[in-house]
Amino acid sequence: MAYLFTSESVSEGHPDKIADQISDTLLDNFLAFDEDSKVACETLVTTGQVVLAGEVRSNTYLDVQNIAREVINDIGYTKGAYKFSGDSCGVISLIHEQSQDIYQGVDRGEKEQQGAGDQGMMFGYATNETENYMPLALDISHKILIELAKLRREEKDITYLRPDSKSQVTIEYSDDNVPQRIVAVVVSTQHDDFDQDDDAMLKKIKKDIVETLIPRVKKQLSEDVQNLFDDNIVYHINPTGKFVIGGPHGDAGLTGRKIIVDTYGGKGAHGGGAFSGKDPSKVDRSAAYAARHIAKNLVAAGVAPEILVQVSYAIGVVEPTSIFVDTYGKSNVNLSNGEIAKKVAEIFDMRPSAIEKRLKLRNPIYRETSAYGHMGKEPRFLTKIFESPYSGKVTKEVELFTWEKLDYVEKVKEEFGL
Repeated sequence: MAYLFTSESVSEGHPDKIADQISDTLLDNFLAFDEDSKVACETLVTTGQVVLAGEVRSNTYLDVQNIAREVINDIGYTKGAYKFSGDSCGVISLIHEQSQDIYQGVDRGEKEQQGAGDQGMMFGYATNETENYMPLALDISHKILIELAKLRREEKDITYLRPDSKSQVTIEYSDDNVPQRIVAVVVSTQHDDFDQDDDAMLKKIKKDIVETLIPRVKKQLSEDVQNLFDDNIVYHINPTGKFVIGGPHGDAGLTGRKIIVDTYGGKGAHGGGAFSGKDPSKVDRSAAYAARHIAKNLVAAGVAPEILVQVSYAIGVVEPTSIFVDTYGKSNVNLSNGEIAKKVAEIFDMRPSAIEKRLKLRNPIYRETSAYGHMGKEPRFLTKIFESPYSGKVTKEVELFTWEKLDYVEKVKEEFGL
């Protein structure tokens, strides 16, 4: 019997994502001026206020208040009507030095002997149902909101959009896990107050989403995926009605509260640890990226059409405590999941320092991960400029989303005889 599967995304203007972006931008600035910085930075946003908290060990000092304000303005919270603006909000910093008890277990004389920054399990997932090896419902959900943000910034076709929004896509699958059609699309977008009555306002928003936004999204998709859109899709556009009050004024936001949006939209699994604001010594982040890198390269090499990778660590211990692989019974190689996992451990060095080096994680690359998902984006090079009133100006050439590279496919094929 056919089944339905749903994933959601949230925009860069969603309160939780504002918090993630502030935390990751602070992390980037610490790493830009001191690549050995240890950072665990949390952010709270609410009406007119930002609270920064967490632990940092670094040789640099930052104007964290100004950095937070710049992020908020860049997202689009620049008007008093939003009850939250980068120019007028209060910013309180409660950041303090990292615990020596944690530091002594992580930092070692030889970087290769660096221990994991925490215990826990991390997951990576990949599927061949999309070109970027991501679950389809999540991929479309992200694309809807990325395009909606572009429309907001263009201020041409649709001029009433505000930064806060959410999307959700439901797809019908056949028994053999092949997408058949898109059943429902949900888009809730914050907007300016309308002079006209609520019914007319809602009709205009729905018309603009269905007739302007969705066609722009469809153009970015493969022909097979475009064919999943038909006239029977149920669109729920701002289903509660008016959505003028939004952002941190409508809902408080916290770092790390959108971990399923950040990863695989409910497909695969999640170990529970958030990413944003954490430097790569925190395996919650670095090992999750490494597990995605493994899963994606295994699927691209043809080991299986869908793969889940789990890795676990003990705080302060160099080697992972376990590596697990699940091919969902669809393996193309004559090996058990345990045998596949053993080969994975031989191909990929999963010590924390090795992950940092392989994926170039001690670079200021994290602001770009903090909205619309940490996985599934195109690897690319970018020049970034950082300025500090205390440390001057530094320019960094960085490579983004290294864990999305298919640079181990040939090695995997060789090891598995594919």
